[in-house]
Amino acid sequence: MQLEKFIYDNRLPKWFAYATLFWGLVGMSVGLIAALQLAFPVFNLSDYFPYFSFGRLRPVHTNAVIFAFVGNGIFTAVYYSMPRLLKTPMWSNTIGKIHFWGWQLIIVAAAVTLLMGYTQAKEYAELEWPIDILITVIWVSYAIVFFGTVGTRKVKHIYVANWFYGAFIITVALLHLVN
Repeated sequence: MQLEKFIYDNRLPKWFAYATLFWGLVGMSVGLIAALQLAFPVFNLSDYFPYFSFGRLRPVHTNAVIFAFVGNGIFTAVYYSMPRLLKTPMWSNTIGKIHFWGWQLIIVAAAVTLLMGYTQAKEYAELEWPIDILITVIWVSYAIVFFGTVGTRKVKHIYVANWFYGAFIITVALLHLVN
């Protein structure tokens, strides 16, 4: 009996892993600055640099930690484990790259607009509508890669992790549309 050998392309999960580390450092550093401003008001230089006031740094920190750090970490896990659990290559490396670069663009656009004071004033949904549209497009690209890979899998069964990944994609999409 000869075992089938699988070769996995780890470039995309590595990109997301590096982005996770980078945005984690950025998001937590911004959180440290905001915390210092609360503890020591001398660190609040909003008279000189209004873009770095607590009111603008706090949403940058929360969005960076939740969507940039944790989001990239989740994508790392999904893109690393999905081909292994399904015994098939990713359905589209090109759309996966679009997902990666689109997500990073969203993070940068969010940070810039929040620092400039543009917000919808909704907790954890502060981003303005053009960024919301970009999030929707990039999220759909992620869903296409995931469900396309599930559809072309080499195994009959679907591991529970993949059911959770699929539920995560659908749930976040619904939350984004309803909110």
